[in-house]
Order: sequence, then C-alpha cells, then structure tokens
Amino acid sequence: MDGNGRWATRRGLPRAAGHAAGAEAVRPIVTRCAQLGLDALTLYSFSTENWARNADEVDALMSLYVQYLVSERPLFLENNVRLVQIGRRDGLPPAVLDELDRSVELTAHHTGLTLNLAINYGSRAEITDAVRALCRDAADGRLDPAEVDEALISQRLYTAGQPDPDLLIRTAGEMRLSNYLLWQISYAELFVADVCWPDFNAPQLEAAFEAYRLRRRKFGAVAEEIAPVSTDSA
Repeated sequence: MDGNGRWATRRGLPRAAGHAAGAEAVRPIVTRCAQLGLDALTLYSFSTENWARNADEVDALMSLYVQYLVSERPLFLENNVRLVQIGRRDGLPPAVLDELDRSVELTAHHTGLTLNLAINYGSRAEITDAVRALCRDAADGRLDPAEVDEALISQRLYTAGQPDPDLLIRTAGEMRLSNYLLWQISYAELFVADVCWPDFNAPQLEAAFEAYRLRRRKFGAVAEEIAPVSTDSA
C-alpha cells in the first residue's frame, strides 16, 4: 500500500495525514474482497525496514494501528472476516499487541475472508524464522533433514495453511517487491496502479481483478499447452 506520504506531501499535509487517509482506504477494499468471497487478502502495512523512519512517523503509525483495530472490529464482525497478524511480534508496542490479540481472538471463528495484516513483516525474516524452526526440530531429533521439502517449509511460514496469492497489487507506480511474501508470490500475477494508496478504491480493485482475469497463467508450462482464458461473464 504505497504512496501515503507522497499523497499527503502533494496536498501540503504532514505524512501522518497520508497514513490516516490510507487507513480509511482500507475499509472499502476489505469490504469488497469479503463480498466477492476471496479466500485471503494480505495488506503490507509496516515492514521490518520501516523502523528506520522518523521516530515521530513510526509513533504515529503505531497509534493509528491501535485506532484501526478498534474502529474496524464491526467491519470484521459484519463481514465474517478473520484477522491474522503476520510478522514478528518483538518490537511492537504493547498497545498494538493487545489490540491485535483482541481482534484475532474475536474473529478466530470466522469462516469468510482471512485478512492478513502484515505488521513488522519482512519476507527474509519470515523465511529465516521458518529455517530456524526447522533447524530446532532437526537438532531435537523431531525432524530428519532429508524430509525437508517445499511443503514443509510452507508450513513454517507465517501464512501456513493459507493459499499462495494469485494477484499482487502495488500502488503508486512502484515496480519492486520490497521484501514482500517472496516465497508465496512465486507465481502470482502482478498489477501496478499509478495512484497512491489513499486514492485506490473499489472500482480500481475491480480493474485489477479484470486484468488478472485476462492473464494466461502458465506455471512454467508452454503457452500452447494452456487453454485460453474465457472472457465470458461468470
């Protein structure tokens, strides 16, 4: 969800105002994804690298997370959304962890959209944590290293038990992955929107889905072996 700071700067506003506008933009996107019956939606909210930002901006973001988690609980409850936090808990303020745990607990029984909130997340950190867990099991005799395969590694990632993403949407015209779900998006389709995140809305989400619908996903096969995508309405 890129471009909050740029959105604010262009309007002569502090960066914190851009993050607040970005939080408001989340609601219609989550609502629409829940209505469409998506299995999972992951929002890259705060990376492990974002701690290097100005302390005031980081503090404002952490306060915003607390407010968001409290204010959006009715949305989660009304739309059968299950909230999951992916990322490291170490370093997050107690107030953020408390509200995260509260929302996760309240929505744990929900069977609709799984909303992954990536806070203090980095894909390299995630893979490192998975490898460490496997090494501990091997050292304790619970795992034969020869048994380690892709499926076993996937089971140790923060997203264990969830499907890999089909579509990666990046806003603000950015053309990089930024340490995001590197294992999981191996075969995801990419869609880059030129608008900053606060201006990304439900119609633009639908446009991304339409672009995805027209893609021919090969998964390493030869294009001629893949049946053409139908353009008929579902």
